[in-house]
Amino acid sequence: MSDSLPPTIDPVAAARWHADAPTESPWLHEEIARRMDDRLQWITRPPASWCDWDPMRGGLQGHALVRQRYPQAQCYVAETSSPRGQALAEAHFATPWWNPARWRAPAPRLGVPADGGVQMLWANMALHMAPDPQALIARWHRALAVDGYLMFSCLGPDTVQELHRVYAALGWPPAGHAMTDMHDWGDMLVQAGFAEPVMDMERVTLTFATPGRLLEELRGLGCNLHPQRFAALRGRGWRQRLEQALADQLADPAQGGQLAITFEIVYGHAFKPAPRVRVSESSAVSLQDMRAMLHGGRGPGA
Repeated sequence: MSDSLPPTIDPVAAARWHADAPTESPWLHEEIARRMDDRLQWITRPPASWCDWDPMRGGLQGHALVRQRYPQAQCYVAETSSPRGQALAEAHFATPWWNPARWRAPAPRLGVPADGGVQMLWANMALHMAPDPQALIARWHRALAVDGYLMFSCLGPDTVQELHRVYAALGWPPAGHAMTDMHDWGDMLVQAGFAEPVMDMERVTLTFATPGRLLEELRGLGCNLHPQRFAALRGRGWRQRLEQALADQLADPAQGGQLAITFEIVYGHAFKPAPRVRVSESSAVSLQDMRAMLHGGRGPGA
């Protein structure tokens, strides 16, 4: 791994944010899910089963696109946010008994799949809000079968740099926690046991007519988890000062004077290879890994 470290995030604030599952997925998350779905056309072997990780925030329309692409695959819905989020997911994904879709395709199963239980794990726009992303990646790795693959997206370090500059110019604490570079995500994937990670990124510019509309959109996308963020509530005067600064500094003549803000989107894809065990005088291997090696015709050290 490179010298840069995973982002420092306030774990209490992250848990509070994660537990507050939305009733509607953010627009940007749905757009990124659509772009991720386009990338599935390059996957030559469709999964027999797959898992959508936290779809309530990751994108309900995006989930529907993947199910349409793989209509016969068994789908797992792992909504880990909170009991409220799980109830929302159950209500959304439940298929009424009279709906013909119950006979055309397998009904989604709610819950985290068993270890090695799926061939694809789909995780849209989740990693950048995780207080321990390496633990989350390891959890995804356990859920995948050998030769299964992970598809994920998250925000990168150039996200809302315009907002960071506004805060810095006003002498305020950071506007948000640091995001991880895509090369470091690749290193974490390898450390977790994944192989052949492919990382990519793009920048998406969104424009808004007013500072109020911009701030409203940002509230739906995430929150500031930096440990040194403002420690108390701010008043009306602070809000007015912020909106004025946004209007002054973010207006883009190329966008007709609208307020422009940038999001860096990181995409990742990696396979779970068959486990390899180095031969020594005493070797230990889990039962699941031994079954995978025997199924693949590999012995220890192969």
